[in-house]
Amino acid sequence: MIAFVGLDLVMHYVSPSCQHVLGWMQEEMCDRGPDAFVLPEDLPIVAAAHQRLLIEGVDKTPSTIRMRKKDGTQAWMEVNACLSRDKLTGELNGIVLAMRNITERKLREQELEVLALRDSLTGLANRRQFDDALDREWKRAWRERTKLSLILLDVDSFKQFNDCYGHPFGDDCLRVVARAIRSTVSRASDLVARYGGEEFAIILPVTDSAGALLVAESVRANIEDLHLAHKASAAGSDWVTASLGVATASPRDLGPLGTPEPLVLAADAVLYKAKAEGRNRIAAAPLPISPKC
Repeated sequence: MIAFVGLDLVMHYVSPSCQHVLGWMQEEMCDRGPDAFVLPEDLPIVAAAHQRLLIEGVDKTPSTIRMRKKDGTQAWMEVNACLSRDKLTGELNGIVLAMRNITERKLREQELEVLALRDSLTGLANRRQFDDALDREWKRAWRERTKLSLILLDVDSFKQFNDCYGHPFGDDCLRVVARAIRSTVSRASDLVARYGGEEFAIILPVTDSAGALLVAESVRANIEDLHLAHKASAAGSDWVTASLGVATASPRDLGPLGTPEPLVLAADAVLYKAKAEGRNRIAAAPLPISPKC
């Protein structure tokens, strides 16, 4: 779809293909500015492209924006804008826009982005998303002077489970455990991730140690209440169980150069403590978490 707009961005001409691309008739789009068709949150992109053309002297600039279709839906549009000059005087007289609907491509890209952050077996966040979320929540807790809690969870005697029942049943076990964790951790701000193998992680923003322990106990109990048979468990139970390590930190206590690493190390240390003490239990890291923890 081709359009010609004035230097003030008011549309003077649009090709007939606009009806196919956006559903609008030519006469409905002419004599109107970008605010009539571009989503408000993308108008700054239009303004920036306009500035590059007229102020910075760039002859051609590409951008991607979302435009309203006549049926109320939106379309991702790839826009290439170039300056138009009077053939006789050489003076600027407008801007030519070449626009292409790339909605299907953007949707595929978004789907791939989601898949890149999801564990394919359980559907939970994967390690990459966990790392990004933990770093983000750590910085937020530092700014807002709040506490941040982390739970690391390990399915007890999982190797023995696989040896006894086979890997396909092991995969089923992890899927069911993942659903149990996700259904227990209900706040939208919390994140449940598959940390690796049979290990899971739960990020609990704005949560103190007491609150994190309550969540951990609910998760532990709900996993045991699944009554997934595990005859080879070393946890003193005939069911699949889990051990959990809980750690809480106040990022402000570690200073502006602090990182989440001490929180992870502390949760990992007490997770192994819980396993060493008999499994199917919770252990909590002592407070405060320090850089040497």
